[in-house]
Amino acid sequence: MSFKNNRIDAKFAGLKKENKKAFIAFITAGYPSLAETEKLVIALDEAGADIVELGVPFSDPMADGPVIQCSSQQALRNGTTLKRILALVKRLRRRTDIPLCLMTYYNPVLSYGERRFAFEAAAAGVDGIIVPDLPPEEAKGLRSECAERGVHNIFFVSPTTTRERMKKVAALSGGFIYYLSVTGVTGARASLPEDAGRQIRVLRGLTSKPVCMGFGISTPEQVRSVCRAADGAIVGSAIVGQIGKCRGKQGCNIARETGRFVSVLVKGAHV
Repeated sequence: MSFKNNRIDAKFAGLKKENKKAFIAFITAGYPSLAETEKLVIALDEAGADIVELGVPFSDPMADGPVIQCSSQQALRNGTTLKRILALVKRLRRRTDIPLCLMTYYNPVLSYGERRFAFEAAAAGVDGIIVPDLPPEEAKGLRSECAERGVHNIFFVSPTTTRERMKKVAALSGGFIYYLSVTGVTGARASLPEDAGRQIRVLRGLTSKPVCMGFGISTPEQVRSVCRAADGAIVGSAIVGQIGKCRGKQGCNIARETGRFVSVLVKGAHV
């Protein structure tokens, strides 16, 4: 597998031709179950999501707020493991070609083994990985193993990142650059920082790679606002929260209702 065939790159190229921005949806793998996660990915694809991030549950998710933390704990109680998630991705590849990223902390990757992880992720059909607690400078080994197999390593830029560091992150990040709207943890917010657009424009002036913004985005209006400056919007806690609400209602079809919820958000990116 080569980068020129990476689904993330192909997706952004296609969106650019259509003058659209990307909508990236995050869900926690294994929440409320792996079987439901499989249905959810298909529903997100049908709802118009451009890329799906599958969160690998971890016992100490330091970048995540309470909504995703709770989903991660439930997924772990369900027996969700990295190996089972990779098997899920492999099954999904028989049904959908939507770009898939794994968002994982470094400990599960280290325990699995970097080379083995990169090999099995690529073989399963993973297009990119995001590791919040692994800075680019310390990711040389993992980047090398992933690059050899055509899997992108996606890195973060935050509101406090200097211009010089932006250049370094942009050079090392593949697929897209993940811009954090705020410093802190994930979670839906009533409003987003006013200077986020300015920071994104600075970053976009330093690289030709797509820049997508996440953390705190929860409404179609916020998606639309983010996409005026960025190449895409990433929504996680709002979607996971919607899954939790439906899970708590008897007879609620989680995949169908989540798809409906996301289809409204997607419109903010595809105007």
